[in-house]
Amino acid sequence: MSSIKKAAAIGGGVIGAGWVARLLLNGIDVAIYDPDPEASRKVDEVMKGARRAYKQMLPDGLPQEGKLTFAKTIAEAVTGADFIQESVPERLDIKHKVLAEIDAHAPADALIGSSTSGIKPTDMQPALKHPERLVVGHPFNPVYLLPLVEIVGGEKTTPAFIDKARELYVSIGMKPVVIRKEIEAFVGDRLLEAAWREALWLIKDGICSVEELDDIMRYSFGLRWAQMGMFQVYRIAGGEAGMRHFMAQFGPCLSWPWTKLMDVPEFNDELVDLIAGQSDEQSDKWSIRELEKIRDDNLVAIMEALGKQNKGKGWGAGELHNDYTKRLAKLAAKKPVSKAAAKAKADKPVKKAAAVKRKTAA
Repeated sequence: MSSIKKAAAIGGGVIGAGWVARLLLNGIDVAIYDPDPEASRKVDEVMKGARRAYKQMLPDGLPQEGKLTFAKTIAEAVTGADFIQESVPERLDIKHKVLAEIDAHAPADALIGSSTSGIKPTDMQPALKHPERLVVGHPFNPVYLLPLVEIVGGEKTTPAFIDKARELYVSIGMKPVVIRKEIEAFVGDRLLEAAWREALWLIKDGICSVEELDDIMRYSFGLRWAQMGMFQVYRIAGGEAGMRHFMAQFGPCLSWPWTKLMDVPEFNDELVDLIAGQSDEQSDKWSIRELEKIRDDNLVAIMEALGKQNKGKGWGAGELHNDYTKRLAKLAAKKPVSKAAAKAKADKPVKKAAAVKRKTAA
């Protein structure tokens, strides 16, 4: 299996910093480029949260972290890198400019992954002289904990680089899913967009509040989705006859006017104020950093609980979590020991032998 020897991160926002954290905590050196003068502080905040979460998963010690370097240019960041993850704003003109510079300075066989949430790789490839090595590698936040990454190839992406992307993402504990056909927003975000659109209508029309909607999700189907996907859950709902019975029973409702998915509420200041105001009421007692800690603690607990299922083999994300923590533990076992610690360890048998000798003489 291919592994990453040196990585580059272009963009250090929430997603870019999450990639940096996952890579560093897997012992991989990372060079990052972000022109934001606050980039170092923001990445450091994400690293603090990631280390805290990983210490819960690996109480016996973390692997030796990779070295983080802040590059002054894109060219400096990508030189010598075999894996580059681009996480710049969702504007095609910015993507073209950044990807062209990455392509011009990165080794020809380096994989370039884009964190874009919705832009098709084919639309980004015209900026590259080596378009065959560009894939979408779309993660979910927080990148250092949630393992899924959607891999999408463009018209000029070669199968060899799709395979390389799959191997490299697996090597850092992720669950890659190769999307079979190129489509805007891929799969995960399309499902989220459908739920988000309907949620906006429910709040706007006064059916429920932001907090009530979140409670409906997290106390019901959200728990089901955390351990089984939509179709496996619905298969069970069909009883002994399975999915065929479920579809026969609930299929007719697809023609009923239950949703507004084909319509969009007007996105104006009134809607923003309504949503933001209710969100403030729901979460004002916690800062964003405190909410991140709560989220990470919950995610680790859920994955560890799933890891105990199936007679300890794990189920779903729990099975992958078990494999990932075992891999990290092996890396931690290889962590270089400081000279002082090595000397202390070497001195222990000598001191013990001396004590036994004194006791025998007495």
